[in-house]
Amino acid sequence: MRNDMKNGLRRRVMAGETVTAAWLELGSPEVAEIMVRSGWDVLVIDCEHGAVGLEDGLNLIRAVEAAGGEAMIRVPDAREATLKRALDRGARSLLVPMVNSAEMAREVAGFCRYAPMGRRGYAAPIVRASGYGAWTDYAAQANEEVFVAVQIEHVDVIPDIAEIAAIPGIDMGFIGPNDLAGSMDRLERLDDPAVVEAITGIEATAAAHGLTLGTIEGQRDYGALAKAGYRLVIGPNDVMLLSGAARAAAERRSGLV
Repeated sequence: MRNDMKNGLRRRVMAGETVTAAWLELGSPEVAEIMVRSGWDVLVIDCEHGAVGLEDGLNLIRAVEAAGGEAMIRVPDAREATLKRALDRGARSLLVPMVNSAEMAREVAGFCRYAPMGRRGYAAPIVRASGYGAWTDYAAQANEEVFVAVQIEHVDVIPDIAEIAAIPGIDMGFIGPNDLAGSMDRLERLDDPAVVEAITGIEATAAAHGLTLGTIEGQRDYGALAKAGYRLVIGPNDVMLLSGAARAAAERRSGLV
């Protein structure tokens, strides 16, 4: 089996490393290459809020991997067909949005693992995930190579955190702080005491029940989040990096045009 088919991101997270990543929103393979070669070895291809749909997003995996990086796909939804398609087309790490209950998390886990662990549809010998059959024992090893993070971004899911932690096949709970705050009628008020209390409570429950956590960098920096136990922290995105650099360049010409 080729070693480049192993899921290095999953191994790093499970070993206790805090992995930092960046968002790929614009859907450009050139931008993907630039970001990897500029030091962002893990990119999250955003097919929920980004400019590309699932098919084009999955094709961007090639650009990320060709540049020497690892890709995670944020799928647009948690439907069985979406998750199966993403995995078959070579996504090894998935970020699944709006998983608002333990029942939904259990379904996601089942959709992403082959039997007997789950109910993922079988086409192993002909899909990109197996190198179109080059990875001959892909189906036997896939359950250990897939990395599934479910987004915790609604107040309704908070009572289910302990139950989600016990679901085989769920590798991470990923806190989306603004959507969580929005579900509490406090959108963009991340320093509101109720929001802070909710996130602190999720962290405590996750720690007590062994659920690995991820989130975005923002209210707390990478170091603070690592100390708090987060093992995946997604920071900048290509849109803001480009627009920030463009504004800075425009400011430097001030008074000259």
